[in-house]
Amino acid sequence: MIKIDNLNPAITSNGITQSTNNLQHINTSLENLIIKNFYYHHGTNSCNNCQANNIIDVPIDKRNIIEITCNGLLPSNYIEIPANFNEPIFPDDFVIVQHDECNEIAQVKMVGELVKIKRQYQGLYEEPLPFVIRKASNEDLAKIRNNIHDEEKAVSVFKQAIAKFNLEMKLVSIHFQFDRKKLFFFYTADGRVDFRELAKELASEFKTRIELRQIGVRDEAKKIGGLGSCGREFCCISFLNNFKKISTQLASDQNLANNISKLSGPCNKLKCCLSFESEQ
Repeated sequence: MIKIDNLNPAITSNGITQSTNNLQHINTSLENLIIKNFYYHHGTNSCNNCQANNIIDVPIDKRNIIEITCNGLLPSNYIEIPANFNEPIFPDDFVIVQHDECNEIAQVKMVGELVKIKRQYQGLYEEPLPFVIRKASNEDLAKIRNNIHDEEKAVSVFKQAIAKFNLEMKLVSIHFQFDRKKLFFFYTADGRVDFRELAKELASEFKTRIELRQIGVRDEAKKIGGLGSCGREFCCISFLNNFKKISTQLASDQNLANNISKLSGPCNKLKCCLSFESEQ
């Protein structure tokens, strides 16, 4: 089975940082190797070495699509490059993305043929996607730094406001849209919260549209991030695009110890990785 991930071997085994030209050469060589192996197996019933099923029913999406990371509210980790966009885009570039009527800033994670192959394995094809407006300028980067600074200042304002109205809410994160048309507050709570007066208070303070969103504990873990018991970054933040329903039956099927504390992640829900061995 071929695992496709971001290729960025910046440090050698002896800890010496390599030059940019050498990194680009290594990345290109690794990418070509993965693509070559993929097309070698593509169309066969299984891989003779790993016995993985390689029959793919979803066709390859021919659009010019790149993979990105974004702290904003884009509905996808993929965005489309319009046909009339002529600037070259490389990994680690920052781009301005339009979705519906709002703009967000995102960082490019992967470009090229690997993105098409990865999307095919994920069963993605011709779904509506946000699109690139332009590459981020120095002014855009200064604007996002200002947004982050204002988000940090908003933390104390929010906490003072919920104390004023005696609301049982736990703030998880704050996000200013890149174009500052909206300011989002993400929180967790045990039940429903009447935050109408709170929203008015915040709108008066920040002079923009306010949206308060209650999220679950798994979404909270995804936003905060961290390391799991395996020592690796949470699956929900590193590669999972959505949450599956996890039940104790999955643990029983794998003959795992029926100890909820050991099977639960930092979010106190059953670990997402319990579903990795199940047959769908």
